[in-house]
Amino acid sequence: MAITSFFKRMKDVFIGKARSYADASVFHTMSLVAFLAWVGLGADGLSSSCYGPPESFATLLSHPHLILIVGVATAATVFIISASYSQIIELFPAGGGGYLVASKLLSPMVGMISGCALLIDYILTITVSIASGADAVFSLLPYEWNGLKLSFAALILVILMIMNLRGVRETVMPLVPVFLLFLATHAFLIIYGITTHVPEMATVTASLKADASASFAQLGLMGTIALILKAYSMGAGTYTGIEAVSNGVYILREPKVQTAKSTMRYMATSLAVVVMGLMLGYLLFKVVPEQGKTLNAVLLERMTVGWPQGVGHIFILLTLLAEAILLFVAGQTGFIGGPRVLANMALDRWFPTRFAAISDRLVSQNGILIMGGAALLILIVTQGSVALLVVLYSINVFITFVLSQLGMVKHWWQEQGKKHSWKRKMLVNLAGLVLSGGILISMVVIKFQDGGWATLVVTSLLILAAFATKKHYWETAKKLKRLNSLTITVQEEIRAMKKPPQSAPLDHLAKTAVIFVSGFNGLGLHTLFNTIRFFPGVYKNFIFVQIGVIDAGNFKGEAELQQLKTRISNDVEHYVTYMHNNGYSARGITLTGVDVVQESERIALDLAKKHPGAVFFGGQLVFPEESFITRLLHNHTVFALQKRLYQEGLLFVILPIRI
Repeated sequence: MAITSFFKRMKDVFIGKARSYADASVFHTMSLVAFLAWVGLGADGLSSSCYGPPESFATLLSHPHLILIVGVATAATVFIISASYSQIIELFPAGGGGYLVASKLLSPMVGMISGCALLIDYILTITVSIASGADAVFSLLPYEWNGLKLSFAALILVILMIMNLRGVRETVMPLVPVFLLFLATHAFLIIYGITTHVPEMATVTASLKADASASFAQLGLMGTIALILKAYSMGAGTYTGIEAVSNGVYILREPKVQTAKSTMRYMATSLAVVVMGLMLGYLLFKVVPEQGKTLNAVLLERMTVGWPQGVGHIFILLTLLAEAILLFVAGQTGFIGGPRVLANMALDRWFPTRFAAISDRLVSQNGILIMGGAALLILIVTQGSVALLVVLYSINVFITFVLSQLGMVKHWWQEQGKKHSWKRKMLVNLAGLVLSGGILISMVVIKFQDGGWATLVVTSLLILAAFATKKHYWETAKKLKRLNSLTITVQEEIRAMKKPPQSAPLDHLAKTAVIFVSGFNGLGLHTLFNTIRFFPGVYKNFIFVQIGVIDAGNFKGEAELQQLKTRISNDVEHYVTYMHNNGYSARGITLTGVDVVQESERIALDLAKKHPGAVFFGGQLVFPEESFITRLLHNHTVFALQKRLYQEGLLFVILPIRI
């Protein structure tokens, strides 16, 4: 008990005390206004300017002025994809990430593929953001210190994971000053770079024409187009944060759709401006890569030449620190979006249902730990190499982009004639589909040999795992269907009653069977009948306890929680009515909570005081072949509860139910 108490105190210190889901203001308190959502969800997109433009520019070092064409195309793509996702937000006001969009508009199987691709992308979002942030920090330090970079990145990842276990808002709020510092320093960088080179703008235009002519001469028209497309595709990491807003609608302040669309506008505009400004800055200051430094660090050094030494050094320091910390914040997108996608897929039985659970801090704790653990593993395996991670990074998000846009195009085509604006809306999503499809194909071709194949292999393995999980749950559901056929018989008996039976009140001193149920189903009824069969004539009092589990599926608002309470109350009432009909004294107790074992233990201790002769019962499904997989895919709550009650000196009987 002392060890348990110690761990609880440590948990309260690092993660925080439990939140009350019963507090009517909890949804408002935990939600984000558009600006904070821009920080928490938009940081991924904005921070990608730290590695997207450099990747594009590095491809064009022999023809640097072509970066202007790439920059215009990149900015246009940002606005087109953002506009297409704004339409997804309108159509899915409760949150419509790539998984839900593809599942509902195409098919559940296609949705699963989109979801698996998105999960890998979110894991890589965390990894590449933190690795890039570590690069930015170590650009300020002597090259000899680079040996500590991986350890530093791993430490930051663990800290960010702990912060997310506390809650999204708690993670975002302290980072607002850094976000504002990033905006301020980069706005100054862009404005200063342009205003100090106004006389050279005409030269830049002329150089673009000269570069284009030279590339035509060397590579031919098709070769030049291919080079531009390669640079455009290599900077595809720039677009990877756009999807996060549509997937994170659930954490936004009401009215959620308007908040999400405002967030999308902030993110798209800021990202397009920063990307174009940086690409122009590389040209104006004649930036070339230097070992141990990011391209942005080189740009800052070139820009501050001639400044007073202290002023220049401070500006470089502040700008790179802002970049580094914003990159760390960008990993937040993976911790927000990834667990949500995992929870939605778990609710649909593509992954173990335990991933839909939320902690007493009302966050998807299991999902956060999975995303953080996987990101840490990839960080170690790749040694934090941003060049390699960017290769792995962008492919998956464009799989999701393509499937989402395809689903939206199909939707608007089916809506033709029903809405006056269907053509315009379909054209927006069609443009997003064409751009996303083109980028995906080019990235697979360009990046396949450089490591892109690894992303596709890992995603394929995850898809196979999801399919196997779904198959197991489907086969289990078929077996449970026979078990649940008993509920039809009982319901018919209840309906046959002409009037509700009168039952004697419970005798507190009599033997009482307290049966924990998880709904009005075959498992609960078989547990009840086995209790009566194994202990004939022993119990006259029956108390049915059901805990309504608050998970990612119903923790969306007060209305959903009320629906949960109504449903479990109706479930328990069926048991009580049936027992009254058969001459027993019975009552039902319902509670809601995020931890079934904790809530069950609390009510059990209370009932034990009121009913000294109480014995507690729970049913447990027994599979023909028990394995690690069945233990992973199905909860064993009754065993945990039995252990807790045994420690309190209470008798808990587990009745096996074979399926």
